[in-house]
Amino acid sequence: MVLRIVCIALTVYYLILIVRIILSFPIFPPTPPSGPLAAAVSFVYAVTDPVLRPLRSVIPPVRMGMMGLDLSPMIVFVLIFVIQRAIGC
Repeated sequence: MVLRIVCIALTVYYLILIVRIILSFPIFPPTPPSGPLAAAVSFVYAVTDPVLRPLRSVIPPVRMGMMGLDLSPMIVFVLIFVIQRAIGC
């Protein structure tokens, strides 16, 4: 039962991380959203920042022309995958 809850939590976090990546694309307007969307965006950032911030301090973004590619979400994806496989999700 506990193992199943952990598996579901890891999958939900994986999906929230995907939303975070999509929100970071430069196609969205620079002005912050308002209303319920602002609360959702704040939630996504609040949940993912504590995990991504320490990785960003260790691994700098890879330069791609005028932009930098943040590798920290990819590392978290791999960690989630490894944990899921280790516990048998």
